Formats: sequence, C-alpha cells, structure tokens
Amino acid sequence: MHKDSLSIDMTPMVDLGFLLIAFFIFTTEISKPAITNLYMPHTGDSIKIQESKSLTILLPGSDEIFYYFGTMEEAMKKKLVYETPFSETTGLGNIIRQKQNALEAKGIDKKELVVLIKPGNESSYKNVISALDEMLINGVSRYALCDQEVDEALFLKQ
Repeated sequence: MHKDSLSIDMTPMVDLGFLLIAFFIFTTEISKPAITNLYMPHTGDSIKIQESKSLTILLPGSDEIFYYFGTMEEAMKKKLVYETPFSETTGLGNIIRQKQNALEAKGIDKKELVVLIKPGNESSYKNVISALDEMLINGVSRYALCDQEVDEALFLKQ
C-alpha cells in the first residue's frame, strides 16, 4: 500500500491573516498627543480682577499647593492663605469646584472664575502640568501662568 504525504495549502490562511491586520489598522485610532492651551498674560497694563472671582495658586518647590482668594495683602492680614496637597479628593480640584459652586450660589456664572497659577523657581514641571490639568478637568476657561510677586515669594520661603 502506497501512502501519499499530506500537503496543506496555507495561502488562504495567510490571506485571512493579512486581511485581519489591514482591518485592525484601518479601524483603530492612533492615539493623538493631548495638548494643553496655555494663555500667558500680555505685557503692559495689568487688568483688575474682582476679588470675589479670583483664585491664586502658589506652587513652591515641594508637592504642596498654597492658595488664596482675592489679593495677597488681604489674605496675609486675615491669615487666609491655605495649603492643600495634590490629591484627587481634597486637593486643588476640590478647591476649584468649591469656588465655582460659591460663585454660582451668588448668581455669578462659574466661567467667570479667574485662576492665577504662580509657580516658584523651585517648582517642578510636573506640578505646573498637574495644576494646568486641573483647569481642564474642572472647566476653568480663564487661567494664566504668572510670576510670583515679592510678598508671595517671601511667604513661600517662610
């Protein structure tokens, strides 16, 4: 009895493999890099911001955040400069949401909140990006990166 060797034609299987690869390449979306818009204040005359609509964030070299509402002079006199960590539940995002809710309770649109982010010389890039991310997450449309004033820098050194 003579036995023939079995021969399998793999051409249809290879064709199917290439069709599947082509299908997944065309149907998947390549991840696009996320871009954060950064608006810097213009040089020249400063713009007055209502104290009730402002929030200033100070970023020292550590992983903490100091913040105050209104002007630094008033906040220092009344000892209303607060500290918060980078935390999802009790951190900067929570402070922003509380301020937005307080504005809405007064009948002011929450989009009128102005946030000034003031990183120090020792502040890390990660902390600045985290603060900018909180602006996007919480829908803050008016924010800017600014230089720290002298009294703010002195406060952070203490």
